[in-house]
Amino acid sequence: MCKYKIILRYFIFILGLFFMGLGISLTSKSGLGTTPINSLPYVLSMIFPLTVGQFTFLLSIVFFLVEIIVLRKDFPKEQYLQLFVGPFFGFFVDLGMNIFASVNPNIYLIKMLVLLLGCSLLALGVYLQVVANVIINPGEGVVKAISNKLAKKFGNVKIIFDSTLCIIAIIISLFTFGNIKGVREGTVICAILVGNITKIYSAVFQYFKSRNTICINQDSESNQSV
Repeated sequence: MCKYKIILRYFIFILGLFFMGLGISLTSKSGLGTTPINSLPYVLSMIFPLTVGQFTFLLSIVFFLVEIIVLRKDFPKEQYLQLFVGPFFGFFVDLGMNIFASVNPNIYLIKMLVLLLGCSLLALGVYLQVVANVIINPGEGVVKAISNKLAKKFGNVKIIFDSTLCIIAIIISLFTFGNIKGVREGTVICAILVGNITKIYSAVFQYFKSRNTICINQDSESNQSV
């Protein structure tokens, strides 16, 4: 039974990566800017002959190496499995870009709706990874490593980390194109909304879980009385 539970948890984790890939792709297609974590791969993909997903994979490897450098001997051995996260994540981002290839909204309201849907999918992916509780996504892992090393709050380090990626993306974009690509109001909206939507998912699933538990207990009591 324990073996099947572990397999299920890894399946949920992969499913979470899938929804994250779809969410990141959809926010990018909104035309209002992409997510902070995807801003750098998005800009680089417009300069070099590699896809957004391929740059996402390469960036995840960089994050993984930074984790090892920061934590050194304290790096958890089981987290070496993060090496397998990058290829899946990058593939799902590119898959999402292909699925939503025809999505190119011109009306601002539609762009905003596409962005919000992307945020919802991304938040669902994040929530599923938390529920799976097996491997840390390298993007989150590097933030956790830095926050642990510096004894700073994860949320504060996350803000600085995401902001740094956006600044680098902006600098590269300005230097290459003369204007800003990939970082817009949608980037800020994603940064604010995704965490809060994840909390909503958590509350909803907890509600149904508690309701299901109550129903099971009531059925058990009914059977015992009969």
